[in-house]
Amino acid sequence: MLSAGAPGAGGSERPGGRFSVLSWEQVQRLDQILGEAVPIHGRGNFPTLSVRPRRIVQVVRSRLEKKGIAVHNVRLNGSAASHVLHQDSGLGYKDLDLIFCVDLKSEDSFQLVKDVVMDCLLDFLPEGVNKDKITPMTLKEAYVQKLVKVCNETDRWSLISLSNNSGKNVELKFVDSLRRQFEFSVDSFQIILDSLLLFRECSENPMSENFHPTVTGETMYGDFGEAMDHLRNRIIATRNPEEIRGGGLLKYCNLLVRGFKPKSEVDMKALQRYMCSRFFIDFSDTGEQQRKLECYLQSHFVGMESKRYDCLMTLHRVVNESTVCLMGHERRQTLNLIAMLAVRVLAEQNIIPTVTNVTCYYQPAPYVSEINFNYYVTHVQPLLPGSHSYPTWLPCN
Repeated sequence: MLSAGAPGAGGSERPGGRFSVLSWEQVQRLDQILGEAVPIHGRGNFPTLSVRPRRIVQVVRSRLEKKGIAVHNVRLNGSAASHVLHQDSGLGYKDLDLIFCVDLKSEDSFQLVKDVVMDCLLDFLPEGVNKDKITPMTLKEAYVQKLVKVCNETDRWSLISLSNNSGKNVELKFVDSLRRQFEFSVDSFQIILDSLLLFRECSENPMSENFHPTVTGETMYGDFGEAMDHLRNRIIATRNPEEIRGGGLLKYCNLLVRGFKPKSEVDMKALQRYMCSRFFIDFSDTGEQQRKLECYLQSHFVGMESKRYDCLMTLHRVVNESTVCLMGHERRQTLNLIAMLAVRVLAEQNIIPTVTNVTCYYQPAPYVSEINFNYYVTHVQPLLPGSHSYPTWLPCN
């Protein structure tokens, strides 16, 4: 469908509806993102691939359909979609999350999707590379950052994340069903790409304000106008965070550090408890927690390394205030871990000369009322490069 005359910069939003037509300005931003070359870095001696998101979608979609897997539509998801809808959102964007809505009714379908993507990567290798002895397993080891498959009663989807050394991964998600598709209202947007991709394939004329495809956005939050208001005004809102893997706890702290404010302080204090509870269900020991925190800091603060400390201190405060599901010693272990990671971040930024003699103070959560409780004092031990062990028990005075 073509648009002869676009709506204003905010797009066409139907009150209370979950869909909205993108404005000309938004369509331009979307087209730019899809047309920008993104490097996919190879490990070892494998060359860097330079691919455009538009081309990846076209090739993968074509190959899937030839193999008998119908692609109902393709969508841009997450922070990139939010950036298209409101450029000055404060979120920025790094990963390019592309959702292929497909039918995955059998184990063979999951394997076929994976094989198709690996086959496409082979085609993206530069000219002159001998492809004869390169196997799908070799390509996976060289170019795939993350490979996920989820198959249960409510969710059937897979994710193939292609590596980028600056953290701007191209994430291909193949979704049959997915019960929870967002964390907060500001990252709940999906933009359906089919009309724009078809226009680029078929039209001999360039796009203009008076001649461009009608592109539709959708919010998984439920109300497009409300979600856009949250995005424009940097408001934090969510529903049922206990449904989110990790509770949305780290994203919540990330948003606070970026200057977002809760829609309701009172309601958010209650939701923080659900976030913490779900986080500790999914990451129950300090080893898992450390790996999750390190991975999150590495991938979500590229170019904003100075904010890592602020995020950890915000997390420390939220966990200290709102954790009700842990035993006392478990909670202290987690707070100790967060404090040590925060000190390490400062050391990496040369803000402090050494971490050997730093002491971190923190006090019990407000609901702890035992008369003998006082401030805990933890002497942070020096962190050696590559060392990832922490004491099982937190020494307390």
